[in-house]
Amino acid sequence: MMTDPIADMLARIRNAALARHPELAFPASNTKLAIARVLCDAGFLEEARVEAREGRAVLVLRVRYAPDGRPVLDGLRRISRPSRRVYVGKHEIPQVRQGLGVAVISTSKGILSDAAAREAEVGGELLCEAW
Repeated sequence: MMTDPIADMLARIRNAALARHPELAFPASNTKLAIARVLCDAGFLEEARVEAREGRAVLVLRVRYAPDGRPVLDGLRRISRPSRRVYVGKHEIPQVRQGLGVAVISTSKGILSDAAAREAEVGGELLCEAW
């Protein structure tokens, strides 16, 4: 039984980038898709799509690489866990690596990047950070 599917997704992305796999697939959910879309908008992933494989929804991600073959994604870290939730107010949203990274926040307006949450002036649960 998996207790933290978001941490599993982040570990799969990290491992695929280090192994230089062009794409990866795992079970889909709306939360995972929203996180993947934030990472796509930030430029860490090329594409995020949902496919039906063997009657089940599967989230397929394409990892983005630099021209020299290195992954664009240097780090990915889960912040809020099932055993320890981390919430931030609209004035406490962190900047990841002085703005070079992105924080993913679950807000009342959906799952947003740190910049979008600041613009919308909402806080929420700090899910993960990518740089």
